[in-house]
Amino acid sequence: MNDLSTQIPAIDLDAVTNPIASSRGMPGRAYTDPQLFEFERDQVLGKTWAGLAFASELPLNGSLLPVDFMGLPLLVTRDQQGEINVFHNVCRHRGMTLVAAAQDHARGVRCPYHSWFYDLNGNLKTTPHIGGHGTHTADGFSCADNNLKSVRSHTWMGVIFINLSADGEDFADFIGPLEQRWTPFMGSAGVSQLTPSSAQGAIEIEVAANWKLAVENYCEAYHLPWVHPALNSYSPLDKHYNIIAADNMSGQGSLAYTLCEVAGTELPQFGDWPQEQLRHAEYISLYPNVLLGLQVDHAFAMILQPVAADKTIEKLQISYLDDGAESNHYQVSRDAVVDSWQQVFGEDIFAVEGMQNARRSPGFDGGVFSPVQDIPSHHFHGWVADRYKQGQQPV
Repeated sequence: MNDLSTQIPAIDLDAVTNPIASSRGMPGRAYTDPQLFEFERDQVLGKTWAGLAFASELPLNGSLLPVDFMGLPLLVTRDQQGEINVFHNVCRHRGMTLVAAAQDHARGVRCPYHSWFYDLNGNLKTTPHIGGHGTHTADGFSCADNNLKSVRSHTWMGVIFINLSADGEDFADFIGPLEQRWTPFMGSAGVSQLTPSSAQGAIEIEVAANWKLAVENYCEAYHLPWVHPALNSYSPLDKHYNIIAADNMSGQGSLAYTLCEVAGTELPQFGDWPQEQLRHAEYISLYPNVLLGLQVDHAFAMILQPVAADKTIEKLQISYLDDGAESNHYQVSRDAVVDSWQQVFGEDIFAVEGMQNARRSPGFDGGVFSPVQDIPSHHFHGWVADRYKQGQQPV
């Protein structure tokens, strides 16, 4: 992990962690500085559980998926038992990148440089000619001591989470408050009931903005009437409420999410969802970089993949219940759900990119918060500022 405390000028974090009425947001440099982008990788995202990819991106046993995590080459594998593993995508011999493109049906991972071979669980199995031509072993060299470097990982709701530093809390403790919050809606089976739709359920958007802007925009409903007029027509601002679910999550809820009535969708519903709350929906920013949505008939997860200080890939996966994910009977309904969320997240692009552009201005001083509408966004700013402090970023 990088300690950049002697390399980066001080940021005033005290103003960020003030009570909301006297608080300022994170300063512009936190959205534009390449050094701070790397600092955040190691000290903000890397210290907790960050979303990396979707399990559905590895559809078969033997699938390999290389992923760039804020400049670090990582490799996700699905072994022959279907288990997902994450490794640094680096050969232990001379540091060659192992896998450059996604693969299926792989027996393992072979380095393209000197042909060292690892199984899907990262174990080094063969080292051709390491002891000279025709000699595949060497005195004093142990394959067992040179397995791939693993990255702590856990899969939940189809999202592969990683803890880069390996010293974060147990994943069960990380996700526990959200599971507890959503149990009255989902029942005890929770997210295990959901199946991602492979045919209609994947959306990918590139935005010229810092990942944090996508989070804070998602946290609040204040912008709905102006940015999302269609959404506001069936889930209006005055029916939304703020959510502070735990230290690591905030967002908004709706008391009147009525897409099923507006678009005429018909999809399987959670069996334990309270009948008097069928129109309720919740939208949680699970810090640092996963955005979640829960409705009675579908759920979604968006992974924010930070590419650079001013570039983010938003990857959305929609999941359904029972046979709603794939059945031809529900295709029209799935299309309506996808179209609605494609429109909503597309409408946000100009907002986050406009904020990103303004973060370069000396006229931006962190901004202020509405003491009523911006409570979730202010909570996220405070969380980020606390991680900066814990990472020994000078104040």
